[in-house]
Amino acid sequence: MASIRAKVEHPFHVIKTLFGYRKDRYKGLAKNQAQLFSLFGLANLVLPTRCKGRVNGASAP
Repeated sequence: MASIRAKVEHPFHVIKTLFGYRKDRYKGLAKNQAQLFSLFGLANLVLPTRCKGRVNGASAP
C-alpha cells in the first residue's frame, strides 16, 4: 500500500514545490480546475525527465 501511495503522492509534491501551488488563487472552481489541469500536465512532462536514468528505483550505472 505504501508504494502505491508514494506513486500517487509524488506528482502532488512536485506541483507544490516546483510550481509553488499551495492554495487556490482564483475565485471559482473552473479557474482553479483549469490551473490544476495545466500544472499536472506540466508535472507529467517534468517527472519522466527526472527519472530518465533510473531502473527500479536505483540509478543506472
